[in-house]
Amino acid sequence: MPELPEVETIRRDLEKEALGKRIKSVEVTGLRSIRRHANKKQFISRLEGQKIDAVSRRGKNLLVDVGDDLLVVHLGMSGQLLKAAPKDPAIKHTHVVMSFTQGGQLRYVDPRTFGELFVVAKDRLAEECPELGELGFDPIEDVMSWNDFGARLVAKKAQLKAVLMDQKFVAGIGNIYSDEILWEAGLRYDRPSNTLSIQEVRRLYRAIGEVLNEAIKQRGSSLADEQYRDLYGAVGGFQAFHNVYARDGQPCKRCRHAISKAKYSGRSTFYCPSCQV
Repeated sequence: MPELPEVETIRRDLEKEALGKRIKSVEVTGLRSIRRHANKKQFISRLEGQKIDAVSRRGKNLLVDVGDDLLVVHLGMSGQLLKAAPKDPAIKHTHVVMSFTQGGQLRYVDPRTFGELFVVAKDRLAEECPELGELGFDPIEDVMSWNDFGARLVAKKAQLKAVLMDQKFVAGIGNIYSDEILWEAGLRYDRPSNTLSIQEVRRLYRAIGEVLNEAIKQRGSSLADEQYRDLYGAVGGFQAFHNVYARDGQPCKRCRHAISKAKYSGRSTFYCPSCQV
């Protein structure tokens, strides 16, 4: 699933490519992708003729400002938002196409259809999408002292990987980046959050920012299936810099011990049993 760095990469691309453009027409061929709407007409009528005024992000969600409404895009497991020309052949699993009056298109592609697009009035966002209002702090956008972070961390009294992946604690971190952050901080995935020293809290807080910002700089991570693509259809580059994720059996880049793989909450988790404590 695309996590914060991948979604932020697409957000920045959209700011460059779609800001100020007016939506001429919308075509929907996959109803599951707009499942919050009763029908295609309800979705299409709220977008056609509208101008894209801003593009923001909440956790793993894109919020596209269109007049009095917001187009919310959640990429799910395999969703892609791609810039295209009308003459470009349609990719399989293209479910929504938005064409601009100035030319060009945005296409939503999603083989597994866990993602979705929906339009909501700005003043009804909290009521209709309470899950967005329940998100925790944004580690890229929000300023928080490490003291406040530490106090919240200790209060959770849960294993560190679960805390990092808890969207109500910190928004946007998933399986890949929780592993990478914990390796950077030298902490085990199953370490209780209320056992960290002041120095370890500082290391973890610093690691969150460093890992996520570097991943954004490298335009996100694309795994072996290469399902994550940026707005231009290109794969990310951060997978070449992964220190533990999917590197089981390979030597740790810090201490040379073999990276281990464990099952945690049904997911594969990667860590160094020697230098993560």
